[in-house]
Amino acid sequence: MATSTNLGSRRNAAQMHALACVEREVRANDSSGRRKYLRDFSNAFRSYESIIDAQELTATVRAADVILIGDYHALPSAQRFAATLVEQRAQPGDRPVVLGVETIFSRHQHILDEWWRREIDEEEFRQRIRFDLDWSYEWPPFYELLVTAREHADAVYGLDCMPREDLRKIRARDKHAADKIAEIRQRHPNAVILILFGESHLAPHHLPRVLAGRLPGDRVLTVLQNVDPLYWQATGVQQERVEAVRVSDDVVCVFNSTPLEKYESYRLCLARWNREGEQPPDVGPTIYNLVDSLLRFLDVNRYSPHNGTQPKFLVDLLPEVHCGSSDARLRRLLSRVTGEAERIEAMLQKVESRGSVYLPAINAFYIREFQMTCAAEEASRFLHHACRGLPLHRNGRAIVSGEPDMQPGDRFYARTLEHALAYFGSRVLYPARPAIGDQEACEFSRAACERLMHEALRGERTKFDSLAQKLGYTLGSQLYDAYLRGSVSRSVLRHLFLARIEEPGKARTTCFEVSRKIRSSRKKPCVAAH
Repeated sequence: MATSTNLGSRRNAAQMHALACVEREVRANDSSGRRKYLRDFSNAFRSYESIIDAQELTATVRAADVILIGDYHALPSAQRFAATLVEQRAQPGDRPVVLGVETIFSRHQHILDEWWRREIDEEEFRQRIRFDLDWSYEWPPFYELLVTAREHADAVYGLDCMPREDLRKIRARDKHAADKIAEIRQRHPNAVILILFGESHLAPHHLPRVLAGRLPGDRVLTVLQNVDPLYWQATGVQQERVEAVRVSDDVVCVFNSTPLEKYESYRLCLARWNREGEQPPDVGPTIYNLVDSLLRFLDVNRYSPHNGTQPKFLVDLLPEVHCGSSDARLRRLLSRVTGEAERIEAMLQKVESRGSVYLPAINAFYIREFQMTCAAEEASRFLHHACRGLPLHRNGRAIVSGEPDMQPGDRFYARTLEHALAYFGSRVLYPARPAIGDQEACEFSRAACERLMHEALRGERTKFDSLAQKLGYTLGSQLYDAYLRGSVSRSVLRHLFLARIEEPGKARTTCFEVSRKIRSSRKKPCVAAH
C-alpha cells in the first residue's frame, strides 16, 4: 500500500512544478506576503484535526449563528462557494439569512439597496460602487453571489471601509467590519449571518477575535477555503477526494480548488491590472507553464534533436495561444485549413462549450474563458500530438479529416488514446478534478470496445467523438489510478505519449496493452513510481 507521503508526492508532482513558476512571478509583483498581518494567517492553519464529509459540514454550518467565509478574491470558485452556501442555508421555514460582503464599502449601502429594490440595473450598480476602480477582481462571480442573495436572503450589507491599500490600517478595517456585523445582528436578531471576507482577515486574532467581543452570545464559525498547508496534508490520504476538514471546534476548511488554480488566477489578475484593463489578460504563460510542468513530470527534454525516447525539438512545436479573440478570427484561421463548414462549426461549438480548446489542425489554443480543468486537459492533448511530431499539422499543412492515412477503426482507437492521455494529464496537473462517475465510464474489455467502435463508425461525427471520449476517459481514469498506486512508472507514461499510433493497428494495440497492464497491476504489490 502506498504511504501518505508517496501518495501525496505522486498526486502533486506536476502541480508543484507549475506552482513554483507561478509563485516566483507573484512574489516578484506582490511583496505584501511578507507583512506580519498576512503571515499571521498563513501561520495559523498548518494542520487539521480530522476529515469531514458533506453531511458533517452541513451540520456544522447549520449550528452556527455567524459564518465567516474566507474569500480568495482572485478565485471565482471562492465566491461561487459562498453563493452555494447562501442558497443551501436559506431553507423555507428555517431561520432567515443575511449576507455581508467586504467587496462593497459600507458608505455605498444606499446604492446596494437601490439595486436590491431593482431600481437600478447591473451596469449602473457596478459603476456607482466603483467595483472596477476600487476592487477590480472578476465581476461575474461576485455578481452571481449578490443575485443569489437577492433571491434567497433577507438582506445584503456592505462591510468594508477605506483605506484598502494600506496594510498598516488593516486592523481598523477589522474593527469597522465587526461593528457593522453587530449592527446587522441588531436589525436581524433571528437571522443567520453569512460574511464573505478576505481570508487573511480570518486568522484567529484578527476579525474573529474582534467579532467575539462584539457578539459574545453568538456561535461564530470560520469556513476557510483552499488553505495551502491543509490542502497538501489532505492530498496524502487514501481517500479519492477530501471535500472538507475540521481544523478546530470553530474552524473548518473546504476544498474546491488547488493551490495552482489559486495562484494562476491571481497571476491573471496581476496581468490584467498591469495592462490597465485595455486588453484581456495574457493566458499564454499559463498554458505554457502547464505544458512545461507536464514535460518535467514525464522527464521530457523539449530541446532533444532526436525522435526516439524523446520528441524532436518540441520547443519549436509550442502552439499559438489566442485569448479573447472573436469567432470571426477563429473562422478565418480554420478556413485556411478546411473548407468544411460543418467541421468549422463543430470546432466553434467545442470552444463555446469548453472555454479552453486545443485545435490540432492549426496547432493553437483558443481561450474564451479560462477554466483550469479544461486548460489542463487541453495542455495534455497538445503534448500527446507534439510528442508525435504534430501528425495533424505536418510541414505547416493541417490534416483535418482525422489521423493521416488511417483506417476508420484505427482512427477511433487513436482518438480514444488521445482522450485517455488528455484526461490522465488533466488529473496529474489538476488533482482536484473529480473522478469520472459510473455513468460516464464504460467497460473496457476487447469485445465492449469493438462494439463501441462499430457503433461510432456507423454514427455521425459527433457520436464518433463522444464515444471515443467516453472510452478514452475510462482508460485515462484507470491509468491515473494505476499511477497513484505506483504500478505505472513515469517512463511508461512518457512512452505512451510518444507511441507511433499512426502505424496500422498500433492505436488499437496500444489501448489494449495499457488496459492489460492496468488489470495485471491490480493483482501485484505496489512499487514506487519513478
